[in-house]
Amino acid sequence: MRRFWKAVTLEPSDYGYAVRLDGRPVKTPTGNLLALPTQKMADAVVAEWEAVEKNVNPVLMPNTGFANAAIDRIAPDHDGFAAAIAAYGETDNFCYRAAAGEALADRQAQIWDPWLDWAKGHYDIDFLIVEGIMHQPQPAATLETLRRAVAARGAFELAAMAKLTHLSGSLVATLAIIQRAGTAEDIWNAACLDEIWQEELWGADHWAQKNRSDREGEFMAAVRFLDLLVPQT
Repeated sequence: MRRFWKAVTLEPSDYGYAVRLDGRPVKTPTGNLLALPTQKMADAVVAEWEAVEKNVNPVLMPNTGFANAAIDRIAPDHDGFAAAIAAYGETDNFCYRAAAGEALADRQAQIWDPWLDWAKGHYDIDFLIVEGIMHQPQPAATLETLRRAVAARGAFELAAMAKLTHLSGSLVATLAIIQRAGTAEDIWNAACLDEIWQEELWGADHWAQKNRSDREGEFMAAVRFLDLLVPQT
């Protein structure tokens, strides 16, 4: 879509702050009203539309993209979408380790155990640590508690959480972001531990580093979207 508008404004609606282009409401891809739940998020979306020069480029409009997903895809199927995110708890990246005695296993324990310990204390759950990559089930009580924790989140939070779990492979990492249990940078580096370890052993590959940098950009965009949901004080 080419830019046709001169002014981007906001108008209160039953669903939050609705974005308007020259007074006309912006619609999501499926025709719903693009309305944001907080002033901060609305301002950020307005800034993306104001920054369009000639053509709309979704890559440069991550907040609009997350909002569209929340409104069009997640809100109509909240429980199903939450369940798909919670399923990452069954194969959480932080639970799968190298063989005991290997140097990598020691590094994994050093970096990942504190995040699992945080989740254990915060949610009163336990985890099974697995050597290798063969799936082994986590305790049913743990999975149910994590499922409820995810299901309690709103559609806009779930939009960001879907991206965070996909990129990190870890529901624990995602919940740590949600609960502000650590910095996004530390959590992202923890999620990339195996890649970083391989680089330390064999040297850095330009394209692998670029791929991780691109993924980090997407990860941090999701973190920023979550921050926009915190009401202004």
